[in-house]
Amino acid sequence: MSWIIIGSLAACLTMLAFVPQIFKVIKTRSVADVSVIMLLQLGVGVVLWVMYGLHLKDAVIITANTVTFLCIAVLLVLYFRYGRKIQ
Repeated sequence: MSWIIIGSLAACLTMLAFVPQIFKVIKTRSVADVSVIMLLQLGVGVVLWVMYGLHLKDAVIITANTVTFLCIAVLLVLYFRYGRKIQ
């Protein structure tokens, strides 16, 4: 199997990993199980990956991490929209 195919498949799985969490938060309107620290840390990490991909001019790295960052951004918006309900 070609390494481009393996890398592209890995990129697709990674960049779409947050989609189920986004749907769950929208459906339940609850962010109780979402760690904002993890989202922020991962967000910084994927921005650094995008920068690295730009340096290498690697479309797979750039695309995968840009989409991942957008998913994280959506989750952050939902996190602050629904907020944590203190019981």
